[in-house]
Amino acid sequence: MATALFNCRILIDDALVDGLAVLVEGSSIAAVIAERDIPVSAERHDLNGAVLAPGLIDTQVNGGGGVLFNDAPTVETIATIGAAHRRFGTTGFLPTLISDDLATVRAAVAAVDEAIARGVPGVLGIHIEGPFLNIDRKGIHDPDKIITLDDEGFAAVTGLKNGVTLVTLAPEKTSPAMIVRLAVAGVIVAAGHTNGSYDAIRAALDAGMTGFTHLFNAMSPLASREPGAVGAALEDRESWCGLIVDGRHVHPATMRVAVNAKPDRIMLVTDAMPSVGQTDKNFILQGHRVEVIDGVCVNEDGTLAGSDLDMAQAVRNAETMLGVSQAQALTMAGRNPARFLRLDGSHGRIAPGYAADLVALDSDGLTLATWIRGHLEG
Repeated sequence: MATALFNCRILIDDALVDGLAVLVEGSSIAAVIAERDIPVSAERHDLNGAVLAPGLIDTQVNGGGGVLFNDAPTVETIATIGAAHRRFGTTGFLPTLISDDLATVRAAVAAVDEAIARGVPGVLGIHIEGPFLNIDRKGIHDPDKIITLDDEGFAAVTGLKNGVTLVTLAPEKTSPAMIVRLAVAGVIVAAGHTNGSYDAIRAALDAGMTGFTHLFNAMSPLASREPGAVGAALEDRESWCGLIVDGRHVHPATMRVAVNAKPDRIMLVTDAMPSVGQTDKNFILQGHRVEVIDGVCVNEDGTLAGSDLDMAQAVRNAETMLGVSQAQALTMAGRNPARFLRLDGSHGRIAPGYAADLVALDSDGLTLATWIRGHLEG
């Protein structure tokens, strides 16, 4: 039996529209119709004026629900992370592994493959953030784990059989030829934890790199005579930029510059840690205690260590800090990540044939319910 979701404002591409209903059959959206045309045979689900949007897609999720992917790269960890985040509207995510040994990278890839094969809700692939980084911009990453990308590393990061693989690397620490190899293998390549010059970043973009991981953070800044990684990112019209919109990783004014430069190529990310979905907000990261202070994850030295952000909060923050509409903020959290991940033919839109991955939000932007593959999650 089809389910009709109605009495809501529906995000159709970039605008919120009234008077429509979404007809869900199985795991897909069957139709978007006028409310008056809801079939008598459909099960009706009254959303009481909520906003109905494509499910939120987070390309950078280190942990949640008290667990960290690096600590135990298993299907069970992935499932726990997904369950924690879908309470906040995330219907698609990439479990993210920060710099670690190649054996751990291989274990993480295998775990994601198995999670997808088992149908763990929301898993779209894997994000391998490091270990091919610049130690000068390591941030919270363990410097002892940072290595050069060679054939063994290439084999490790190209092992996923199902889903999307995103690799964050420092372009200046590898070669355009290697980036070409990764791109040809189907890997989505992003620059992050990089001290690369403008020319090095530009060469990587020309070789097939298409993204920037947590823009502004842990990368060479825009300066008058050296545009750096930030300058290359803001200038390039085609690449995608992730932003951690928590007001602490990046100043709101700086984020607004990015939105003005690339209004259609910004996507919201959380860089979430185990504290998301937990009342106990403290955790251990690579042997060091991390505390959440005023919503910000920091280690003993005060270094930012990911975030305590969830995607629904990121959407609300984007409205207040970036000055964008709710529709635009939701697009940054749904359709844009889907396009970056090359999943825009199946995810990120409310349209016939698309996955029934949806989120309902109340008037304050809080999550009322999520659907993954047409299944009501809460």
